[in-house]
Amino acid sequence: MSRAFVSEDAAAAAAAVLPERPVSAMPNLVTASGLAQIEAEIARLEAGLVAATAEDAARPALARDLRYWRARRATAALTEPPARPTEVGFGTTVTLRRPNGDTQLWRIVGEDEADPARGLLSWASPVAQALLGAAPGDVVEMGKGRPAMTVLAVG
Repeated sequence: MSRAFVSEDAAAAAAAVLPERPVSAMPNLVTASGLAQIEAEIARLEAGLVAATAEDAARPALARDLRYWRARRATAALTEPPARPTEVGFGTTVTLRRPNGDTQLWRIVGEDEADPARGLLSWASPVAQALLGAAPGDVVEMGKGRPAMTVLAVG
C-alpha cells in the first residue's frame, strides 16, 4: 500500500493507545493511609487532565492511570488492624529476627501502598502470606531455600 493511503493522524492515534494497567485479582484491602494515597493520586491525575490540552502527549497516560486509580478506589476495602494485635495481620507491624541475628520491621499494607524500601510489605506478597497469623515466638518458613525468621513482636 502506498504511503499516500495511510493517515498520519490514524497512526498517531494508534500509537497513543496504551494498554490498561492490570488490576490485581486479590481483594483490594487498604489502610487509612493507603486510601488517602489513592484519593491523592486521583486528585493529581484529574488536575493533570484538566491542565492537559487535547494534543498533549501525556493525556492518554493520564487518562489510563486515572481509570486505574478510580477502579482501585471503587474496590477499596478500608481495613483497620485490631487495637492490640496478638498475631500478624493486615495493617499490623511485625518485627522479625533473621538467623544471623539482624532484625527487620515490616508493616503489612495494601498492594498499592507497598514499598519494601520503606518497610511496607504488600499483604498479597509471598513473605506477608507466610507471616499472616504468626504470633511472637513463632518461627516462620519463608519458602524453599530461604531462611526461617522468628517473630519477635506484633504491633
